[in-house]
Amino acid sequence: MINPIERITQNRIIQLFQEQLGYIYYGNWEKREHNSNVEQAILTHNLQRRGYSETLTRKAVNEVYNLANTNAGNLYLRNKAMYSLLRYGVKARPELGENFETIFPIDWENWENNEFGIAEEVTLAKGQNTRRPDIVLYINGIAMGVLELKRGTTDIAESVNQSISNQKELFNDWFYSTVQFLFAGNNTQGLKYGTIETPSKYFLSWKEDEQDNTDYKLDKYLKKLCHKERILDIIYNGIVFDAGVKKLPRPHQYFGLKAAQQFIHRKEGGIIWHTQGSGKSLMMVMLGKWILENVANSRIVILTDRTELDDQIERVFNDVGETDIAKTRSGKELMQFLTASRPRLVCSLIHKFGNKGETDFDAFLKELQENPVKTQGEIFVFIDECHRTQSGKLNQVMKAILHNAVFVGFTGTPLLKEDKKTTMDVFGRYIHTYKFNEAVQDGVVKDLMYEGRSIEQALSSQKKVDEWFESKTAALNDFQKNELKKKWGTMQNVLSSKSRMEKIVADIVHDFSTKPRLRSQTGNAILVASSIYEAAKYYNLFLQTELKNKCAIITSYNPHAGDVSKEDTGADTETDKQYIFNTYTELLKSVSATGNKSKTETYETESKDSFRKEPARMKLLIVVSKLLTGFDAPPCSYIYIDKKMQDHTLFQAICRVNRLDTDDKDYGYIVDYMELFGNVTDAINVYTSELDSEGLSREDVEITMKDRLKVAIDRLMTALETVEAICEPVQRPKSDLDYQRYFCGNTEIPSDLKANEYKRLALYKAIVEYIRAYANMKADFVNTNFTEAEIKRFHQKMEDYLNLREIIRIASREKLDLKEYEADMRFLIDSYIKAEESEKISPFDHISLLELMETNMGAAINILPKGIKGNPEAVAETIENNVRSKIVEEHLLDPKYFDQMSILLQELIERRKQETISYHNYLLEMAELIRQVNSGKNDDIPVSLNTKGKVALYHSLGDEDLALACEAAIQYVKQEGFRENLARQRMVKKAIFDVVNDVDKVEDIYRIIEAHKEEY
Repeated sequence: MINPIERITQNRIIQLFQEQLGYIYYGNWEKREHNSNVEQAILTHNLQRRGYSETLTRKAVNEVYNLANTNAGNLYLRNKAMYSLLRYGVKARPELGENFETIFPIDWENWENNEFGIAEEVTLAKGQNTRRPDIVLYINGIAMGVLELKRGTTDIAESVNQSISNQKELFNDWFYSTVQFLFAGNNTQGLKYGTIETPSKYFLSWKEDEQDNTDYKLDKYLKKLCHKERILDIIYNGIVFDAGVKKLPRPHQYFGLKAAQQFIHRKEGGIIWHTQGSGKSLMMVMLGKWILENVANSRIVILTDRTELDDQIERVFNDVGETDIAKTRSGKELMQFLTASRPRLVCSLIHKFGNKGETDFDAFLKELQENPVKTQGEIFVFIDECHRTQSGKLNQVMKAILHNAVFVGFTGTPLLKEDKKTTMDVFGRYIHTYKFNEAVQDGVVKDLMYEGRSIEQALSSQKKVDEWFESKTAALNDFQKNELKKKWGTMQNVLSSKSRMEKIVADIVHDFSTKPRLRSQTGNAILVASSIYEAAKYYNLFLQTELKNKCAIITSYNPHAGDVSKEDTGADTETDKQYIFNTYTELLKSVSATGNKSKTETYETESKDSFRKEPARMKLLIVVSKLLTGFDAPPCSYIYIDKKMQDHTLFQAICRVNRLDTDDKDYGYIVDYMELFGNVTDAINVYTSELDSEGLSREDVEITMKDRLKVAIDRLMTALETVEAICEPVQRPKSDLDYQRYFCGNTEIPSDLKANEYKRLALYKAIVEYIRAYANMKADFVNTNFTEAEIKRFHQKMEDYLNLREIIRIASREKLDLKEYEADMRFLIDSYIKAEESEKISPFDHISLLELMETNMGAAINILPKGIKGNPEAVAETIENNVRSKIVEEHLLDPKYFDQMSILLQELIERRKQETISYHNYLLEMAELIRQVNSGKNDDIPVSLNTKGKVALYHSLGDEDLALACEAAIQYVKQEGFRENLARQRMVKKAIFDVVNDVDKVEDIYRIIEAHKEEY
């Protein structure tokens, strides 16, 4: 069965939970009163079965229930408090005066001791508005998961949005205080999961055993995630409350954690390579938490060079109840901590050790070497970006001092040949890897779009330069002259000429006016300069533009008077150092230092925070080296590179723009002024294959009047036979899953999708040909010998194949929406079309070509491309294609009316082709037809029919009173979600039948109201 309704899918999933996962089916709770997130009877029974006394059981159940139903605090705080109670247990005394005991509502150690159950259609009536989740998962009577299901042609986003709205205070937020997992699924796209308050863009897809293609992906991943032992493990070890956000692990984080656990059990170190932006910091926190809880007498040292990560680690461990944490200020203090038994967790910023500058790490290692002391406990050392921490010296010194420690390195980039050996000497082999292409494929980070820009520089007069140079260096000898020539003649100084920098500034300002995310102020950018001097120069140039007060400079520089005490040359000019000092002095003039920070640190912190949270206020950061690693700013969409970089540094820099953000962020854009990636033809090519795979060609057969009908019938029959022949090899019973397997193979394996691409291409082409043949024939069925049943079959086939195409395109990720198309066109236009050659298709914003034709046909024709508007026949075909597309698009909303419009269009086309109408009159009649198509109704429609739905009912029934009676009956009986619920559908159809008393009419009317989603 293609595209089964939600009820059938729901029955299958309930059966899966019972038969394959071993959950108890509690029943349909639609009419059950007092449904709760803590079913007290079930929890009581389980606790007593596990041996808790009646008194302790009662106290524990009361505490869990009361906390689950408290009104104190927001949902996040209530859920966090409940998670803590479930994870760490309820403290209670059996009797007054006796010692406290801990009662665990869930047995985390022995999963078999828990009762896992499900209920469907769980009515939640305590909120202001009733909601009814499809399936709720209970562990010992505590609601731990909610699953929302949709049919295969309904996008999974609708299930996600339903889950999100259910948590609103307006609906039933009270129920979600215990919930850990939110699931959304359908038969086509599979399963997505999140937790409370997870935004839709952060709902995740699980990925495991991609070779397994035996079942629906929905079923496959429910079995993976809801396996009793697995779901408890994820909840217990994978959930993190981080600064007001509850987070579940992504698949690569969970499997990275499981792999690391095996290494830790063996006391073996290793390297975790998880690409930039994939949640490596959270992975570090999850592993650290697990070690502290599962390895006796364990201590953890986390070394990083990022203030943000240092703060995050401390914050997250505090949030999970681990307060035994210290942040060190020197290597000596670190050793003092490690010789004592506490604290258990020590965080250190590498650059805090020793003096500033290149000697930081050397000073830190020397300090450790000079203080050989006996450390306490089982020590685990985590080192962030381990390839950057001078692996050889780390090997010699740290392993000598911490000879019993286990070293775990974390990196976001692969180890290159030159650093692979030393890094692996220190840390060992890879524990787990998650590469950039995998993260892009999984939607964890955004893909990168590359654009090379070259600014040519030419010397205007070599003679004058030579004369100037000789004049200025007259007092110097030849050696001094040559040294000066070498210094000023380097490529670096040529590239940083003021003229070139002004061109780049103008370029970036132009982008902020034209590029979608920059123009809409939802995105911002980073400019990477080659030196602090150039960064300062860029900053001052931007102060002369509209970005003044909306840009900042972030470098390692901190102004001190001593920096320029010896820079005065006597000439009234600035040296580079003076220029930098003066720039910083001016920009810090109005900054007030806060806390323990200097004015520079305060300025940088405020600028970074504004850049992250207020992209419209902080549009551009100018940097040199700082922020190119570990700086996560989701709004950041463009990085402009004017600095020579390579390998790790380059990869990490460009990954500043790959973080997920609002829906309008399609890619991270790299604009390269230094030819780091070669020519623009080497750019990352996105979506090309998807555009090509649609494989749709324009109709190119002219049909003469004499044999038009015969040709149209032949074309229809041939098109239908072609589609049926292509679908013939699909295994019976030819369900949507059977079609997916045949046309896609295993949708999780790219090679499978590629191998079956030719089948899909043939299918899409054949379906499009059938739809066109059917649309072309529809108005003429009355002139053929086809029976009503045969005509109905042609129509049903069209609907079936439209559904099939949609399912296959979604399953194979070949569905091309407008946003993806626009992004690709922007890339092509930005990269390959020069400004003087571009031609804007339509200068009218927010008005479609059809609407324009209705109001001003002359203006509409005038904005068509040159190659079309000069050819009357090409203009006519363009207009006709637009009108035909509109009719097909709107047809389901009002079949009777748009059938009439289709006939009128066909007649007008025939009159044009037969030249029985002048071109001028053709355009006038076409404008009138377009007006009728756009209005969606005839001019004589009664005023009582004031909605599109009522008009469609009137067109179908031909009677005003009947249409209004039908409308009233439908509105009275329809219930939310009737489109996916068979029982509710029947109620609606019965109401229609009671009015029209005609079975065939019932189906026609039902299809109309099903299509009008906004009204019914």
